[in-house]
Amino acid sequence: MNEKHDKLSRVSPICEGPQDFTDAKLAVKAVQKLYDEATVFLKSNFTRVMDGETVEGHYRAYYPQITIFTRSFAKIDTRLAFGHVAEPGKYCTTLTRPHLFENYLEQQIDLLIKNHGVPIRVEVSTTPIPLHFAMDEGAHIEGSIEDRLQRPLRDVFDVPDLETTNDLIANGTDTPAADGTRALAPFTAQRVDYSLARLAHYTATSPAHFQNHVLFTNYQFYMDEFLDFAKTALQDPNSDYKLLVEPGNVITTREGTTGEPLGKLPQMPTYHLTSADGTGITMVNIGVGPSNAKTITDHVAVLRPHAWLMLGHCAGLRNSQNLGDYVLAHAYVREDHVLDDDLPVWVPIPALAEIQIALETAVASVTGFTGYELKTIMRTGTVATIDNRNWELRDQSGPVQRLSQSRAIALDMESATIAANGFRFRVPYGTLLCVSDKPLHGELKLPGMATAFYKRQVSQHLQIGIKAMQSLKEMPLERLHSRKLRSFDETAFL
Repeated sequence: MNEKHDKLSRVSPICEGPQDFTDAKLAVKAVQKLYDEATVFLKSNFTRVMDGETVEGHYRAYYPQITIFTRSFAKIDTRLAFGHVAEPGKYCTTLTRPHLFENYLEQQIDLLIKNHGVPIRVEVSTTPIPLHFAMDEGAHIEGSIEDRLQRPLRDVFDVPDLETTNDLIANGTDTPAADGTRALAPFTAQRVDYSLARLAHYTATSPAHFQNHVLFTNYQFYMDEFLDFAKTALQDPNSDYKLLVEPGNVITTREGTTGEPLGKLPQMPTYHLTSADGTGITMVNIGVGPSNAKTITDHVAVLRPHAWLMLGHCAGLRNSQNLGDYVLAHAYVREDHVLDDDLPVWVPIPALAEIQIALETAVASVTGFTGYELKTIMRTGTVATIDNRNWELRDQSGPVQRLSQSRAIALDMESATIAANGFRFRVPYGTLLCVSDKPLHGELKLPGMATAFYKRQVSQHLQIGIKAMQSLKEMPLERLHSRKLRSFDETAFL
C-alpha cells in the first residue's frame, strides 16, 4: 500500500471530564463550551491543512451529550406531555448547535431536573462531528482538500454517516443500547445537523431565522401576500414582529433593508416574520406534491416548532361546494404513499382540537360568518391526498368510489403528508384549504378562472392562517403540545 494512504493516527482536542448540573442554564453553557471547542478544533485544523501545513493525523472531535440517571418512578404532573422520563433508567442524547437551541435546551433540561430531582450530566460523547457540520453555513469543502492531499477527505476528517442518521427514535422503532441506555430526545445530533444543512439549501435562509409557527403553501401567490403583510406589520410600532427575512438572508426592519435579493429563488422559497422570542411566523412555498411536503417537514421538525399549518388549494368533491369555499380537514385519506415506510397507513391522523378551534375561529373572524351561517362558506370533513396530479385522466370509477366511501370532501397533494409528518414528529398540525376547482362537476382549474380566483381569495385565506397562528401563540405550550401526540414510551424532550 502507498505509504501516504496508510491509516492516520487519531488527533482530538483535550476535553474536561463529565460534569453534573442542577441548574439548566449552567448545563447548557457547559454544552456550548464543549461544542465550541470541538468545532473550533475542526475548523482551525481544516484551515491549517488547506494552508499547506503538515497533516498530523485524522482530526476528530465529538458531539457533547447530556445524560440523566433515575432510580425511581417520579411523581410528576400527569397533564404534561413532556419533561419527564417514563421509568427509572439511564437516558441520553447527543446535542448540536447549542447556541441555536439555547432556549429549547434550557426549558427541556430544567423540566427534567425539577420533575426528577436529579442532576444532568454533561460530557463528550463517542459520536464524531462530521467536518461538514462543523463548518460555518455556506462553506464549501468537497474536493478541495482531496486535490491538495491526494487522498480522500474521510481519511483526514470525519464525514456524515448516513447509516447512523435515521428516524428510528421518532418512528418509535428505536431500541435501547447494549447497556440499557434509552433516548432522551427525538433526534440525535447528526440527524439535526443533516436537516439544518438541508433547510439552508432548500429555503436559502439560515435555520436560525425559522420561527415556532410555520405556514406551508403550494402557491407563490400566498408568498406574495405574506410578503406584503410582513412589510406592513413591520411598520406598526406596536407590532411584536422585528424582522422580515427573505431568501438569501435579506433582512428588512423598520429602518430599511440589508442584503441583496437572490437572482433565482430556491427550490422552496421561505420568508420569516420574526419576533424576539421566536414566536413569529415562517412561511414556506413547498411547491406541488407529497414528496416536497415530506422533504421539508422532515427537516423543519428538528427545530421543534409549536405548530404547522397547511394553507393551499384543493379540488372540491361535493356539488354543494362553491369555488372559494374553505375546507377544514378533520381526517385524512392517505394515498400519497411517501410515508408508508415510516408511518403505516393504518395509523390514524386525528384532528387536534386546539388547532381546529383556532382555525374555525379565525375563519369566522375574517369572513364575518358565524354559527350556522359559517357552513355556507366552510365545510369540515375528510381531505384525501394523492400522488397523481392528473388523476382525472384515468378511469375514475375506482378513485371516486374510494373518495365517496371515505366521505372525502376535498382532494389535494400535500395536506395529509404534512399532517401525518406532524403526527409522526409530534408537531401540532392542521389544514385549511380553499376550493379552486371541482373536477367531478366539470369545473376545472383554467388559467383565466384561476387568475380571478387568486386575486379574490388568496389574501383572505392568508389572513385566516395568520390570525389562527396568532391565537395559537397565546396558548400555553403545555396545552398545545398535548398528550395526544405522545406514545407509550416517549422521549422526555419535546
